[in-house]
Amino acid sequence: MSGTARKARALFSAYYAYMLEYRAEILLWAISNILPLIMMGIWMQVSSKPGFDGPSAVEFARYFLAVFIIRQFTVVWVIWEFEVQVVEGKLSPFLLQPMDPVWRFLAGHIAERVTRLPFSIGFIILFFVLYPKALYHQDQFWSIGIADAAIVILMVTMTFLVRFTMQYTFAMLAFWVERASAIERFWWIPYLFLSGLVAPLDVFPQGVKTFAYCTPFPYLLYYPAAVLIHGYENVDISFTQAVGVLGAWGVGFFLLNRWLWRLGLKHYSAMGA
Repeated sequence: MSGTARKARALFSAYYAYMLEYRAEILLWAISNILPLIMMGIWMQVSSKPGFDGPSAVEFARYFLAVFIIRQFTVVWVIWEFEVQVVEGKLSPFLLQPMDPVWRFLAGHIAERVTRLPFSIGFIILFFVLYPKALYHQDQFWSIGIADAAIVILMVTMTFLVRFTMQYTFAMLAFWVERASAIERFWWIPYLFLSGLVAPLDVFPQGVKTFAYCTPFPYLLYYPAAVLIHGYENVDISFTQAVGVLGAWGVGFFLLNRWLWRLGLKHYSAMGA
C-alpha cells in the first residue's frame, strides 16, 4: 500500500470513529433534511387540483424521494467548520503539518456519509411502507437501468465534489471576515429555487429553465433526480451538457479557491497566526 493510500485510510478511519461517537446527532441531521418530503406533500396536493397540467402525485412522490436521497450524499458543511477554525485560531496547528487541511475536511465529510447511510436506508424503506405507490404503481415497479444508475452515481459524486469546492471557496473569506457563512446563506437562495429542491424544473416557465441551465444549480439536484426517475434518455438535459456545465463551474471555483487560499494564508500569517 502506498504512502498516500495509508494516509487516506488513516484519515478516514479516524474521522469515521469520530462520527460514530456522534451518530445520534447524525441521525438528527438526516432527519433535518426533510424539506423535499414537505414539498412533496404540497405538490401532491396541487396535482390533485382540477386543471393541473403537470406531473402526477406518484411522479411528485418519486421525484422528491430522489431529491431526498441525493441530498443525503451531497450535503456539505465545511464552511462552518473552517470558519470556526480560523476565527478561534484552531487552523494554525494544521498549517504546521505537511498536508493541506482540505483533506481533513474531505475525510470528515466522506466518513459522515458512511455513518449516515444506514439511517438513510431506513428512511427510504419507511417511505415505501407509508406510500407503496411510489415503488409499485399501475402494475409496474419503479426501476432503473444500469446506464442510468451509473450516470446517477457519477453525477452524485460530481455534485458532492463541486458543492464541496464551492463552499470551501466561500470559506476562504473567513480569512478576512468573521462570518463567511453568511455568503453561503445568500448562495442558498438561488440554490433553493433553481436546483429543483422546492419544485421540479418541469413546472417552471421555459425562460426560467433556460436561465437555470446556465447555472450549476440544476445539475446539483434536479438532473440526477430526473435521471433516477425517468432515465437519462427522457430528461431534457443531455448527459454531456450536465457534465460539461457542472465541470466548468467546478474548475472555475477550484481555481478561485487556490488563489484565495494563497492570499488568505498571507493575511492569516500577518495577523500573528
